[in-house]
Formats: sequence, structure tokens, C-alpha cells
Amino acid sequence: MEAILSAYRERLSRLRDNSNPYSAGIAWVAGEIVPLLEAKIPLIDQGFMHSDLTYDVVSVWDGRFFRLDDHIDRLEASCSRIRLRIPLEKNKLKGILVDMARQSRIPDACVQIVVTRGLKGVRANKLEHLTNLLYILLVPYVWLMEPEAQYHGGRAVVAKTVQRVPPGAMDPTVKNLQWGDFTRGMFEASDRGAEYAFLTDGNQNLTEGPGFNIHLVKDGIIHTPDRGCLHGITRDAVFEIAKANGIEAQAEAVPVEMAYRCDEIFTSTTAGGILPITALDGQPVHEGKVGPITRIIRDAYWTMHRDPVHSLDVFGVESHGK
Repeated sequence: MEAILSAYRERLSRLRDNSNPYSAGIAWVAGEIVPLLEAKIPLIDQGFMHSDLTYDVVSVWDGRFFRLDDHIDRLEASCSRIRLRIPLEKNKLKGILVDMARQSRIPDACVQIVVTRGLKGVRANKLEHLTNLLYILLVPYVWLMEPEAQYHGGRAVVAKTVQRVPPGAMDPTVKNLQWGDFTRGMFEASDRGAEYAFLTDGNQNLTEGPGFNIHLVKDGIIHTPDRGCLHGITRDAVFEIAKANGIEAQAEAVPVEMAYRCDEIFTSTTAGGILPITALDGQPVHEGKVGPITRIIRDAYWTMHRDPVHSLDVFGVESHGK
């Protein structure tokens, strides 16, 4: 982990000295690539007006897209579930993403791909008359937990003042920008002296947090919620790594009370990877130290980024985005 972060800091230093106009971020809007802060969308876009959209976030690490096909496949599935369609075919989209990464010269990045309903809403319009729109933005890598903080872990709370929007109201397997419940949870966490909020489903089960899946380790077994949460790509990586290391991992209903008697807690997210939680509701987890299984999963996760099976070299592939 230390070697990985040391190399990252060196790349970050070089990026700060970069005079490239896209070094602070780059966007793709209506077929044009522009500096991030110059990107604009119409006010009447239904994604802005009614959050009628879905999106996905993929990372670039050391010049390599990580699990890009998995993210695009999930985006396509999300679009299908809410009757949207990505306006570009897959290879064209991948080509644009590669071009953006190349032009930005940002070696470590988070890329958000957004598909909106477009400039017309569902009311009074037939589905076949709606034109879905695509927006892409690439920014320097985002950490939900700063690298230095990962050595001692973060502080979380089980939210008491807000619950996760139920699946019957909004499908949590479709990434969306309706973050009203998450925002309330983040405010509560801050008010209670923590950085991360774990939301429940109203039936005393854990769901997820703002931008991350939750994992509990009890008696050597990893437990993660299977309902009321996004099926994270990083969560999938946790399952793969666990299997490769002979660690049992289960997706199931996870009662809140398990969080208070488990041995380790960590979260998983594209924005930071495997993040250890060493305090819950003000009480230490694993004596306030990062646990051994968390370390195994975390280290293997970053090693996976160099595996060509799971990553795509930005500078080693032909671009088809122009």
C-alpha cells in the first residue's frame, strides 16, 4: 500500500506542474471536449430538472481504466431499467473516454458518465419521441478517505435521523443523483463527530452509505448487504479477492446489530477503493486498528489495477472516439 501511494503522490506532483488546460478536469458535452469549468448543460435538461437520469463512475489509475467494460455494462443495465438508452454504441463511448484521458494527461482520475432523459420530460411525450443525452466528465482521482487516513481508518455512524429511500420508491441498483437521504446522513455523521454515514432500511438492516458499499467481518466471514444498495463494481472485486484468498463472503440481509459485534468494518467504492472503518458510533472497531482481512482485500484490490484482465492501458490502445 505504501509503495502504491508513494507512486501516486509522485504522479500528483507532476500533474500540479502540468500546464495542460485540461489538467483540472475535462468534459464531453454535445460531441465536444472542453475544459471542465467551461462545460454547460441546458437548464431544461430533465436530469437537472427532475434527476431523471442514471450515471456511472469509472476510475483511471496510473494511466489504466479499471474494469471499464463492467462499468459500461452496468450503465447499460441501469438505462434499461428506467427506459433510457446510451446515445452511443459501446466502442464509440470507450474511444471517447480514452481520448479524454489522453488529452487530459491526468494519470489518476474519476470519470462520470451521465445519461439523462433529455430536454423533454416523460409527461405528455411518447418514449420514442424522447432524445436521451450523454455527458462525460473526467477529474483528478477522488478519495472518499484520504490516503493518509487509511492507515488508521475512518469514523462512521449508523444514521438515526434518516433511512435509505426504499427500493419500492427508487431502485438502488440504478445509480442516481437523488442524494437527499445521503446528504442528510452526511450532515448527521458530521454532527456526531464522524466522516461516514451508514443508512438502514427501516427494518434494522444496513443498506449502504453515500457512494459506498458496507462490509462487516465476523469470525473470518465478510458480510455485505444484498438489498437496498447498489451492486458495486468494487464490491464485486471484494468478492473475487475474497474467493481467491479462501475468505468466505456473503451478500445477505445484514442486521444493524452485527455492526456492533463484528471484528472489522470496511467500505468499498470506486472513489478510494477499500476504506477501513475503525470507529462506529464513537466506539472502536478492532481496537481502533485496521483489521487483517481488510488489509488483505485492500492490498489485493490495488494490485488488481495492473492486471490487463481488469484494466485498459490508456496509451496502449487504438482510439476510436474521434
